[in-house]
Amino acid sequence: AGPQLNAQLEGWLSQVQSTKRPARAIIAPHAGYTYCGSCAAHAYKQVDPNITRKVFILGPSHHVPLSRCALSSVDIYRTPLYDLRIDQKIYGELWKTGMFERMSLQTDEDEHSIEMHLPYTAKAMESHKDEFTIIPVLVGALSESKEQEFGKLFSKYLADPSNLFVVSSDFCHWGQRFRYSYYDESQGEIYRSIEHLDKMGMSIIEQLDPVSFSNYLKKYHNTICGRHPIGVLLNAINELQKNGMNMSFSFLNYAQSSQCRNWQDSSVSYAAGALMVH
Repeated sequence: AGPQLNAQLEGWLSQVQSTKRPARAIIAPHAGYTYCGSCAAHAYKQVDPNITRKVFILGPSHHVPLSRCALSSVDIYRTPLYDLRIDQKIYGELWKTGMFERMSLQTDEDEHSIEMHLPYTAKAMESHKDEFTIIPVLVGALSESKEQEFGKLFSKYLADPSNLFVVSSDFCHWGQRFRYSYYDESQGEIYRSIEHLDKMGMSIIEQLDPVSFSNYLKKYHNTICGRHPIGVLLNAINELQKNGMNMSFSFLNYAQSSQCRNWQDSSVSYAAGALMVH
């Protein structure tokens, strides 16, 4: 699978411009690559392997109820391209805060929200493949105050130009199987309403205001599965902005797995974006 996956990733990346380099953080989807591989390329193309030495990967927990964040119990994540080493020094620092729990091996293997970013990370970083480590963090269903606490904790890592944050999230999951069927008829077809809803959320994320993002989620209940990792990132950014750091976030691509036109349809949306520090 290695060479085939490698060729796929190369193909997607080759079709994209790098305009927001070097990204300090990216938001990218975690569905199967056939659905969102080309969308994710827009985010990964902004990664600069020459300066990046640590990659923090924040993914939402899909399978286990988790009220905090959890760290992996392994040292190495294998990918079809090459192995990625987990940074035990940073894990030690995070562990010392008392804010984290350990993922069981089972949870680690079942959870795709981090796993789907490993080959792309490996690809984006391959020119420096022996010179970087990763810090995978499974993010639970955090309260707003916990998002703030974790944001504060991660802000000092986000401040360092040699660190990259990969925030794993799909956008709207629409349809009966997701128990979500918000439809604003003024937008036209259902898929247009979904796009309008997602883009509202995306523009709020671009404003870098965690409170507005929380309010948006409370109002529309948009099924953005990585809302907590996004919340943590926005709170980390907020913390750095208070200290005078100047940043901007731009979404670079938006896609849907299919176009919903009636109530029987379902779709998942994907968005890719990058944070720049000026």
